[in-house]
Amino acid sequence: MRLRKRHPASGSRPGTLAIPEKAPPPRLHLTRYDAASVEEREVARVSDLPENGPPGTVTWVDVRGLGDEAVLRAIGSRYGMSALALEDAVNAPQRAKSELYAQHHLVISRVPLPSGRGLEVPQVCFVVGEAVLLTFQERPLGLFDPVRERIRAGIGPIRSAGADYLAYALIDTMVDRYYPVAGDLADRLDAVEERLYEGREEEVIGELRRVRSQLVLLRRIGWPQREMVNALLREQSPFVRPEVQGYLRDTHDHIAQIAELVDSSRDHAAALSDEIQSLIAQRTNEVMKVLTLMASVFIPLTFIAGVYGMNFENMPELRTRIGYFVVLGLMAVVATGMLAYFWRRGWVRRQRSRRD
Repeated sequence: MRLRKRHPASGSRPGTLAIPEKAPPPRLHLTRYDAASVEEREVARVSDLPENGPPGTVTWVDVRGLGDEAVLRAIGSRYGMSALALEDAVNAPQRAKSELYAQHHLVISRVPLPSGRGLEVPQVCFVVGEAVLLTFQERPLGLFDPVRERIRAGIGPIRSAGADYLAYALIDTMVDRYYPVAGDLADRLDAVEERLYEGREEEVIGELRRVRSQLVLLRRIGWPQREMVNALLREQSPFVRPEVQGYLRDTHDHIAQIAELVDSSRDHAAALSDEIQSLIAQRTNEVMKVLTLMASVFIPLTFIAGVYGMNFENMPELRTRIGYFVVLGLMAVVATGMLAYFWRRGWVRRQRSRRD
């Protein structure tokens, strides 16, 4: 499964945005909160977006949709985003990464979402400032509803923490989306194995191919995600406080567990693929053995029939009244003797079942 990135025209200057034709227009959702209050509303114009709130207030601007370059550039200009950072936010998909700029810290994150065609892996760009967080989604994904509920209810330290803690909570929510996807792929491999040892290997080849393709995709986006979280832990960023890095260590443990599960599932899928090839080769060998044994039995019978089918004038057996029955008996004795010999050698005995 290939990931096709949107590229500007060859030779374009840095910071050129490649807006997809069918991208939805940006919708701006504003969330402002402090320890005592929460404000949420849709914003129609970029000029209505606040730059900074009172001390202790966090401003979260969620941009849903990337279909209007003028709006996107206006947002970047209002919050001091560099041209390269805005390019990373818009020209999706990017590799998950963490980059520190003078006025903000940019984080690219990817998330797997099951769909009718397998897996979709949209990206979300986080721009973390002093008291401002910008998130850029390719389209409304509904990923952050649990975090919004925590903000509204004031659960945990999220209302009294800063924009970096909010970014951590959103990234952790995206990482948690990996668990059900990786677990489902592991369960599908177990189901493939069950059907395989029931002698239904033809039915599982297509399913195994689909699972392996999704595992490759999951690993392709998961490993950069792990590196991105690790970079947030290593970097000395003025926009990510040490106490928030402590929370990110837990996120790093989660993505490490997911990476191990994905690698284990890839090894399981490779072993099942080898097992399918082995079973197909075994079945082919059994068919060839049966055909060889049949040919071996009929070779001497064909020889006898050929000898007595020559009809020479001086063949005494042709004039004997019981010659026909003697030759048939000889053929029966030869065939029975060969089958008995094959049986004693174990070539025609019943094989054990695959499950045994």
